Amino acid sequence: MKRAATLSALVCLLAVTAAAPAAPETAPRPGRHHGTKATLLDSIPKRGVLKVCTTGDYAPFTKRDTADGTYTGVDIDMARDLAKSLDAKPKFVVTTWANLTKDVASRRCDIGVGGVSITLPRARQVYFSEPTREDGKTPIVRCADKDRFGTGALADIDKPGTTVIVNPGGTNEQFARAHIKKATIKLHPENTTIFQEIIDGRADVMMTDASETLYQSRIHPELCALHPEKPFTFSEKAYATPRGDDEFQEYVDQFVHLATHDGTYAKYEAEWMK
Repeated sequence: MKRAATLSALVCLLAVTAAAPAAPETAPRPGRHHGTKATLLDSIPKRGVLKVCTTGDYAPFTKRDTADGTYTGVDIDMARDLAKSLDAKPKFVVTTWANLTKDVASRRCDIGVGGVSITLPRARQVYFSEPTREDGKTPIVRCADKDRFGTGALADIDKPGTTVIVNPGGTNEQFARAHIKKATIKLHPENTTIFQEIIDGRADVMMTDASETLYQSRIHPELCALHPEKPFTFSEKAYATPRGDDEFQEYVDQFVHLATHDGTYAKYEAEWMK
C-alpha cells in the first residue's frame, strides 16, 4: 500500500510539472560582447575612412603644418597604422583641447589622438585605450633663469612677479589654476607659439607634460626643462574612443598593446626625441 501511494504521488508530480509553463531562459548577463549594436570595427573598413580628431598643436604627438594642412607626429604615425590595419585611410579632423573628448563622444570622429592625457572627467565622456606612455607636469623655463627657480619646486615658481603661461582648455590650465595662487597666470591660445613667449620674456614658466618639455628644449636651446624625470604629477596618455562601442575599443587596445611592445611606438617617439 505504501509503495502504491508513493507511485501515485510521483505520477501526480510529473503531471503537474509537465503542465506547468516552461520557465523563461535566463537573460544573458550584460557584457562587453553583446553584439547588438553597430560597431566602428565593421563600419570603418566598409567606408574606408578612419576619422581622427587631433589638435595639431602638440608636438611631438601631433603637429599640423599651417602651410599645407598636413599632420606629423608620434600619434599621427600611429593613427595611420591603425587606419591601415582596418583597411582604411585616416582623415584628420581639426579640434581643440576644450572640444576633443566632446567631438569623440558625439561621433564627429572615430578616435581622438595627440598626446591626450587620461583624466577622470574625460573618462566620463569617452573610453580610453591602453596607455601609450607615462607622463606628468613639469616646468620649462629660460635656461638663463634656472637659478631663479631653484629646484623647480612649486614654492619656487608660485611667487609674485612670476608669470606662468598656459594654453586654455586642457590639463595644463587645470594644473596651473589648482596650484598657482601668487604668481600671475597668463592664457595664450596658440600652443604652437606659446614657448616663444617664454623665450621673448613675455612669460617665465610653463608647466606642461615632461615629454613636451624635453621636445621643446631640444628644438629651442634657450629653454630648459626642470626635473622632467620627476614630474609633479603622474599621468598616462592614450587614445579616446566613443563610449558604448566595446568591440572597437578592444581592437584599439590590442593595437596599442602590440605597438608599445614590438618597438613600433618607441621607434616613432625616437624620431622626435633624438
